[in-house]
Amino acid sequence: MKKYNLTVMNEFILMGITDRPELQAPLFGLFLVIYMTSMVGNLGIIILTTVDPRLQTPMYFFLRHLAITDLGYATAVGPKMLVNFVVDKNTISYTSCATQLAFFLVFIGSELFILSAMSYDRYVAICNPLLYTVIMSPGLCRALVAMPYLYCTFVSLLVTVSIFTSSFCGHNVINHFYCDCIPLISLLCSNTQKISFIVMIFAAFDLIVSFLVVLVSYLLILIAILRMNSAEGRRKAISTCGSHLTVVTVFHRTLIFMDLQPKSSHSTNTDKVSSIFYTLIIPMLNPLIYSLRNKDVKFALQRSWVNICNVLS
Repeated sequence: MKKYNLTVMNEFILMGITDRPELQAPLFGLFLVIYMTSMVGNLGIIILTTVDPRLQTPMYFFLRHLAITDLGYATAVGPKMLVNFVVDKNTISYTSCATQLAFFLVFIGSELFILSAMSYDRYVAICNPLLYTVIMSPGLCRALVAMPYLYCTFVSLLVTVSIFTSSFCGHNVINHFYCDCIPLISLLCSNTQKISFIVMIFAAFDLIVSFLVVLVSYLLILIAILRMNSAEGRRKAISTCGSHLTVVTVFHRTLIFMDLQPKSSHSTNTDKVSSIFYTLIIPMLNPLIYSLRNKDVKFALQRSWVNICNVLS
């Protein structure tokens, strides 16, 4: 029987993005700007959609929760990654590692389903405009947000508890810049197949279900747009979906690229670059896409700025 050197872990060493000393300072500056932009943008969306009376609609209710999930998983990863650029030893405690993984899984999974809910909202708005306020009632909107949070919390706890109640083999070096499932599973001595299967099943289920909801919604929207007689109506319908379609395409393509890569072509560096993109770049891009392409958000921002200036003067 194979024997393992079982060790009680107190901390893990994160390998980080690069081990080249000359790149630490430039990367710290770059990712600090990215993270701060993400913070300001997402907090701005959350505040605007909460206080502006003209943004109290289902569409902006979902946008607020999209910003919350963006802010959630970026904050789960970003601050610790930035600290690791300026310290000599990139360590993270056992408890902090488990907490980081748990919060990351909750918010990244919730974002998938909130994007799906947003696509359903656009489908109702374009295909059933007269019944929009009846169908997209406050109760339904709250349910479409609460269910992903509850489901993803369950999945997150299941995966996190499964990993951190298993035995580690004495190796505590995580070849990544944050505590992710796959690098942690590779350090386990036992239950690796079981936990890998659990992670794979839930990841596949989340991606497939959310993608199908988005796909079906936009196919129905496309059919409705093609049936419109008015060119102005078609243009307005397309513009209503533009920002969301851009966000959902970028997010799904990144996750699908990560999950569907052949094992033979997988490399740690490729995984790190992809992880940087969906943990830091996408949370920065989402509020920019919605603020730059959405007139309501731009007008709300202008009104808020005028109000602030009036108060200060």
